[in-house]
Amino acid sequence: MSEWSDEDSEQDDYGDDDVTETIPCPDCGAEVYEDAEQCPACGQYIVPANNALAGRPVWWIVLGLLGAAAVIWVFVLNPF
Repeated sequence: MSEWSDEDSEQDDYGDDDVTETIPCPDCGAEVYEDAEQCPACGQYIVPANNALAGRPVWWIVLGLLGAAAVIWVFVLNPF
């Protein structure tokens, strides 16, 4: 009879799937688990960015504003 049971082999198969990703703390830069609410190094709360413009380069925002202004000028301010 074998020393290993079916339960042991099933536990070994699932052990590597629970790898948690880390992200840098926005305040101090320490590596923090992405599910963490607070940074263990500096104590700051980690809130996900929910701003539509967050992470966009400045030129992308300026280009979007120029495009919106052009559409307004053509359809609203420019009589046909």
